[in-house]
Amino acid sequence: MEKTTKLSLATGKPSMFLLFPWGLLSIAIILLLNVILSDSWFGKNWSWITLVLIIPAAILENFKIGFTTMQIMFLKVVYSLLSFLIIGMAFGAAILNYFQKDQNNNHLKLPWYVLLALLIMMFIDIAQLFSMLKAVRRSFMQFDPDS
Repeated sequence: MEKTTKLSLATGKPSMFLLFPWGLLSIAIILLLNVILSDSWFGKNWSWITLVLIIPAAILENFKIGFTTMQIMFLKVVYSLLSFLIIGMAFGAAILNYFQKDQNNNHLKLPWYVLLALLIMMFIDIAQLFSMLKAVRRSFMQFDPDS
């Protein structure tokens, strides 16, 4: 096991832990649980479900900030854009459902707590994108001969 760790450090390849989209997975699980589980059960346990999904995703995404390899930064931007797309579609479905006159249609119904959890995940993604850009700037400043 120690030999594989030395080998991965020697080749410079980032671990799968750093490449995995923790925030995007958390957003997808929140939306899937809202769709799959019944409204009464999810309505009673929403705070625990989102707490268990948001806090670990924020912590695991925060580990990526210190690594400025191009692969990690590129995947972080791509996963953040996918997260924004999914959150935008969810908010669009919620707005459509709110203004819908016919309540018999089976549209995606997102309660306020799901929208709040998605909004928090979006703010976490935005903060981490800015932190990543700051790390990139810091790494470029190392190579600047004027500084």
